[in-house]
Amino acid sequence: MGTTEQINSYTRIPPFIEIMDSTLRDGEQTNGVSFLPHEKLMIAKMLLNDINVDRVEVASARVSEGEKDAVKMICRYAQQIGKLGNVEVLGFVDGKSSIDWISDCGCKVINLLAKGSLKHCVGQLHKTVKEHINDILYSLDYAKSKGMDVNVYLEDWSNGMKLSPEYVYEVLDVLTQKDIKRFMLPDTLGVLNPLQVIEYMRKMVKRYPSVHFDFHAHNDYDLAVSNSLAAVLSGAKGLHVTVNGLGERCGNAPLSSVQVILKDQFNAKTNIQEDRLNDISRLVEGYSGISIAPNQPIVGENVFTQVAGVHADGDNKANLYSNALMPERFGRKREYALGKTSGKANIDRNLRELGLELTPEQTRKVTQRITELGDRKEIVTQEDLPFIVSDVLKHNVPDDRVRLVSYMVSSAYGLKPIASVKVDIDGKQYEADAMGDGQYDAFVKALRKIYKNSLGRTFPTLENYSVTIPPGGRTDALVQTVITWNDRGKTIRTRGLDADQTEAAIKATMKMLNIFE
Repeated sequence: MGTTEQINSYTRIPPFIEIMDSTLRDGEQTNGVSFLPHEKLMIAKMLLNDINVDRVEVASARVSEGEKDAVKMICRYAQQIGKLGNVEVLGFVDGKSSIDWISDCGCKVINLLAKGSLKHCVGQLHKTVKEHINDILYSLDYAKSKGMDVNVYLEDWSNGMKLSPEYVYEVLDVLTQKDIKRFMLPDTLGVLNPLQVIEYMRKMVKRYPSVHFDFHAHNDYDLAVSNSLAAVLSGAKGLHVTVNGLGERCGNAPLSSVQVILKDQFNAKTNIQEDRLNDISRLVEGYSGISIAPNQPIVGENVFTQVAGVHADGDNKANLYSNALMPERFGRKREYALGKTSGKANIDRNLRELGLELTPEQTRKVTQRITELGDRKEIVTQEDLPFIVSDVLKHNVPDDRVRLVSYMVSSAYGLKPIASVKVDIDGKQYEADAMGDGQYDAFVKALRKIYKNSLGRTFPTLENYSVTIPPGGRTDALVQTVITWNDRGKTIRTRGLDADQTEAAIKATMKMLNIFE
C-alpha cells in the first residue's frame, strides 16, 4: 500500500475540502497592510471568479466607514453573480451591533467570534461560561431574525483544547444543537504542532460527528501548512487560507501551498483553479506592498528557475529534474538561470530559445564569460545573451536603435515630479514632457507619449520593478534595478546598475527598448 493510501486508511480525509480565503479580513491584519475599497473588490472578484474559492471572508464588523463601503461593494457584486452566500464578515458577540452592521452592508453570513478557551472567556470577557453561552445564543437568535446564516469561530480553540477541554465541550454541547452551519477552529496564537492538531481534531469529530469543522492556522512556528493538512487528515471539512500567507504576526496558511499539497499529496478535491494562483498572488502583492519571497513555493519568482547546469542537462535529456509542480500548471514557464553555476546546458537552452546557434567552441567561450560575470555577482538575463555573444565572438555589437539623447527630471516639495526626455529612434529624434508620481514614473510617461503620439505604437507594460541596495548604509552604493516588462505576452527582464536609483531604472528601460525594437 502506498503512502497516500496508508494515510487515508488511518484518517478521515473528506473527499472534498472547502476553501475559505481570509485575505481581506485576517490577511489585512498584516502589519502595514490596508486595502482600499476598490482594491478589496478587485481581490474578491478574482477570488470568487478566477480562483473559485468556496467562500471569502472580507472584513471585520464595525471597523470603519471605508470598510463598510468595501463590504457593500463586494456584496452587490456577489449578488449579481449569484454568490452572495459565499461572502462572510466576522462579527462579535456584542448584542445587536455587529449583526446590524453586517446586515446594513447587505451581507447574509456572519462569522460570529466566540471564545474557545476558558482563559479568554474569564480573562477577557469577565464572564462565566453560562453567561457567555447565553450571549452567543442571543446573537444567534438575532442574526436568524435578520435572515442571516451563522458560522461560529471558537477563538483560541487550540489553547482551549490544551488547557480547558471541558470548557470547549460545554460550549459546543449547547451550540451544536442550534442552527449553525460551521464551527471554525482557530489556532489563534499558532501554538499547535501537527500531532496535537490530529489529537484535538479527532476528539472534536468523534464527539460531534455530524458537525462541519473548519480549521484556521497561524504560522508562528512555521507549521500553518502542516497543521492544516493534519486537520484535514483528521476530519476537518474546510480550511482557511490567505493569498501569499498574509496575516497577523507570522501570517496564515498560504492558499497556493495548501492547494497543491491537498491535491498532489493526498488526492483531495477542491474547487480551486490552479492556473490563476500566480495572478492572484501578484495582484495581492501589488495592493499589499508585501513582496513575495523569491523562493516562496508555487508563486515565488525563482521557484521554476533551474540554476545548476546539471539540472538543465537532465531536463534536456529526459525531464529528470521535473516533478508534479510543472510551471505550466500555474500559468508559468520553466526558466534556466545564467550565472557562474549555470554551465553549458543552461546556456544552450537559452540560446535555443533565442534562435541562436553556436559551435561547441563558441558556446564554451560564452559560458566562460557568463561565469566571469557571475563571479562578480552580476545578474545575466536571457536578453543579455545576444550582446554577450557578439562581444565574446568579436562580432560587431548590435547598434542601439533607441538612444537616450538627453533627459531632465525634477522634483519639488508639494509638486509632482516632471520629466523632459529626448530620444533617438532609428536616427530620428523625438521629445516629450510628462508629470508622474515619481521621477521614474514621469520618465516612463514621457516615453509612452513619444510612442503613442509620435510613433502611433504601443509601449511594453511594466510588470515588476525591484531595487536592490547593498547593506552597509553607504550613500554612494551601486543600486541594481531589475524591471520585468510584458510585450504582447512576451516577458522581457532587464537590469540597470548605477549609484543613482532613477538612473539605474532608466538604463534598464533603454535596454528594454532596444530589445523591443
